Amino acid sequence: MPTFDLRPLTAGQVELHDARRKRRWTVDLEPFEIGAISVTTAQYGQLMGTSETGSQAPLVDINWLEAIKFCNAASINEGLAPAYIFEAGEVSWQTNASGYRLPTEAEWEYACRAGTVGPHYGSLDAIGWTADDKLENPKEVGQKLPNAFGLHDTLGNVWEWCWDLLDPARYDDYRVFRGGGFADKSWSVRASTRRGGAPGMSHPDLGLRMARGAFDEEQAA
Repeated sequence: MPTFDLRPLTAGQVELHDARRKRRWTVDLEPFEIGAISVTTAQYGQLMGTSETGSQAPLVDINWLEAIKFCNAASINEGLAPAYIFEAGEVSWQTNASGYRLPTEAEWEYACRAGTVGPHYGSLDAIGWTADDKLENPKEVGQKLPNAFGLHDTLGNVWEWCWDLLDPARYDDYRVFRGGGFADKSWSVRASTRRGGAPGMSHPDLGLRMARGAFDEEQAA
């Protein structure tokens, strides 16, 4: 069965920015853990018993609902309390659960920035794969330099699903994904860039990074 290398991060604060709504807001974060790398095809195949090739390439073409189910499967495999409950077509997050989950958008950006304030935590050529590299598929994880928290590939290579809704007033149930992918122009691969898609949508440069950490209140979808 797969193991997941999660790095513990201390409590902190991060400012988010929504360019369309011209809105900035600050989020206070409790301590949490987040994966050092994106979930790989090998990890997914081992846990879910699929015919994945088992490489260290990041898992892609997984939609938000499948990502949620994968988190629950990883939790059950390790005897942890699943973070998510499916009921009447809705997903709720049991925030006091011990199991694996998607990071919140604020957690993701805090983890990506690792104490930096600019668009990148280092030279983009050194830390991420973008359209400048002229790739046709994602590269295996962990080949570029990590950030100060020891996290690889938070910028470039593949986008990563988060828990949060993107903009309900305009996009209904679209969920946020962050980070930029191997086919994106370098100017758009930034720590603050927000994108999103429907829960059933998948894409060849969109995957996930696992997180853990309990909170006090239930979060409904």
